[in-house]
Parts: sequence; C-alpha cells; structure tokens
Amino acid sequence: MNILIQTVHFDADEKLIAFVNKKISKLNTFHDRITNVLVYLKLDSLSKTIKDKVVEINVHIPKKDCFVKASSKTFETSLEMAVEMVAAQLKKRKDKLAA
Repeated sequence: MNILIQTVHFDADEKLIAFVNKKISKLNTFHDRITNVLVYLKLDSLSKTIKDKVVEINVHIPKKDCFVKASSKTFETSLEMAVEMVAAQLKKRKDKLAA
C-alpha cells in the first residue's frame, strides 16, 4: 500500500506526517487489496482567518475507490473522523465482495 500525503498551502511537520502514516497504515486490517491512499491536508480559510483543518482521504481498491472528507479544529481530530468513515466504507465493500 502506497501512502501519499499532500499538504495544501502549508508545510506539515514530522509529527503530523508520522501520525497520518500510523493511522492510514491501520486501514489494511479492513481491506487487504488497498493499492494507494491519497491524503490531502488543507486549511479551510474564510477571508483572512483560518477556520477549520480539512482532511480528505481517497483509497484506491480494485474496481472501486473510497473517498471521505472531514473537518474540525485540529488535523488529528479530522484525520480520526475520516479514517473511521473510510474504514466503514471498506468494511461494506469487503462484505459485498464476500457475499
């Protein structure tokens, strides 16, 4: 599984990158055929003030992709919410394949 992390309009520190890699690597437990995972970290700004931290996750599996978007006041919280949502999608897709 390849993990690509892109930050939009800011540079992420090593601690955030390590946190993202740790959380995303756990997705293999939900679906074993994940090929690529794209993670976008964005700052959602309204005029000149920073409003929310947005995390978008795009998971590539054969014949189907999963995409989620979550936002909150911190990247860590946004990432945890997004990982939970994408894990639910992966479980659902895996159950459909098994049926």
